[in-house]
Amino acid sequence: MQTEIFDYNLPEELIAQHPTAKRDESMLLVIDRETGALSHEHFYNIIDHLRPTDLLVVNNSKVIHARLIGSKVSTGAKIELFLIKDIGENQWEVLAKPLKRLHIGDEIAFGARATDVDKIDRDNAWLIATLVRKTDEGSCIVRFDYDGIFMEVLERLGDLPLPPYIHRDADDFDENRYQTVYSKRPGSVAAPTAGLHFTEELLDKITKNGIQIAQVTLHVGLGTFRPVKVDNILEHKMHSEQYYISEETARLINETKADGGRIVCVGTTSVRTLESAAVQTPDGFRVKSGARDTDIFIYPGYEWKMVDALITNFHLPKSTLLMLVSSFYDREKMLAAYQEAIDHKYRFFSYGDAMFIQ
Repeated sequence: MQTEIFDYNLPEELIAQHPTAKRDESMLLVIDRETGALSHEHFYNIIDHLRPTDLLVVNNSKVIHARLIGSKVSTGAKIELFLIKDIGENQWEVLAKPLKRLHIGDEIAFGARATDVDKIDRDNAWLIATLVRKTDEGSCIVRFDYDGIFMEVLERLGDLPLPPYIHRDADDFDENRYQTVYSKRPGSVAAPTAGLHFTEELLDKITKNGIQIAQVTLHVGLGTFRPVKVDNILEHKMHSEQYYISEETARLINETKADGGRIVCVGTTSVRTLESAAVQTPDGFRVKSGARDTDIFIYPGYEWKMVDALITNFHLPKSTLLMLVSSFYDREKMLAAYQEAIDHKYRFFSYGDAMFIQ
């Protein structure tokens, strides 16, 4: 299957650089998979399309301050690290820039404890990263040394990472708006953006309508930004991401499926979590609780196991996420829906508008 068939032309001005004034005032394109009908609405209308027997599944991962700028201890050279994945024992997979200046054992210092020093060194830094090894994928593994709680240190020293297609630095407004209102488990380097449209008030209305909400965690990695560079999508290697499903969430999901209700996933991250955790049972597919890694790649031809409806944003051309939604519906019909959104001046990508595929 060729990557080229997932391409489309997007005017630059439709790439959202800022969110809407209010989260749920973004546009919503509703797609009926059975009839092919499209309707143009606002996100707050999502409640009109949810049923009391639905289970809404959201990803509660929180975006961390994943971009760090420090100094190489031995030379004082400026080094930038972008955290990708926590691999345990204070070690992280990161992108380093410029990587060619770094060698195994090099130390990078972040945040001077004293302000009256000419350069940050090992004795006066809040955080030290030591290069452990380089990977074949162009990233590297570093070990962090610090006092206190790592996420608190990161919150103080790091920057919130906006996607590369947003051509500005993150500001105080983004600290709130680039997180979902239900985010609570730090670990993502990008927001699960379909969830950005929900407000506390909208969620409250949804639950008062009898619709249950279940939370999963998938920490979004750098793979969400990586384009598919191979001609044949089957040659693309997905980046591994960590997910967690509690026993309570697994019970809610499995009971909903058993009772004939719909599993409505908020975002492709929730989709990848549930489809990764699906196991075959005598009564059909059910999800298994627990914490695991996944590199699941969903593209047309995939056999869907758990998900019945999907709330999602508009994705980049030739991206794995566009391939996923094309698998959930139909590639040609999905690209036609994207063109409909372009014709109606929808806003695209992380801070853009949404669609509901049911």
